[in-house]
Amino acid sequence: MKIPRKTNRAFAESSASSDIAFLLIIYFIVIAGFNVNKGFLLNLPAKDSTRLVLKDDLLRAELDKDGRVLLQGEAIAWEEAEHEIGAAIALHPNLALVLTVDPETAWQNVVSFVEMAQKLRVDSFSFAMQK
Repeated sequence: MKIPRKTNRAFAESSASSDIAFLLIIYFIVIAGFNVNKGFLLNLPAKDSTRLVLKDDLLRAELDKDGRVLLQGEAIAWEEAEHEIGAAIALHPNLALVLTVDPETAWQNVVSFVEMAQKLRVDSFSFAMQK
């Protein structure tokens, strides 16, 4: 008696191709979840939080349209501003930095200031546009 042999089907005709396609889809979904660009992270206060900021713990800075930093109303260089903010954080660990931005300021100056605040580990940071 002759045993009938199975004929080999092409890969495209078998159900294995759909299994591999399904596994590849799952693989790429899982991998895409790990490749996330987080950008700039801010710790925002809760909606109902009542955090008090003392006047001594408040530092006001401004960016004018020429990209100069005004700290407490006085124009200073960027390096000096970084030093002053760092010294203020050392004196007042709960320091809140408030930045007011002129609408004509180049966006790169704002980004540079935010990066400086992040580098100095400012816990409370706020910025708004001038009216």
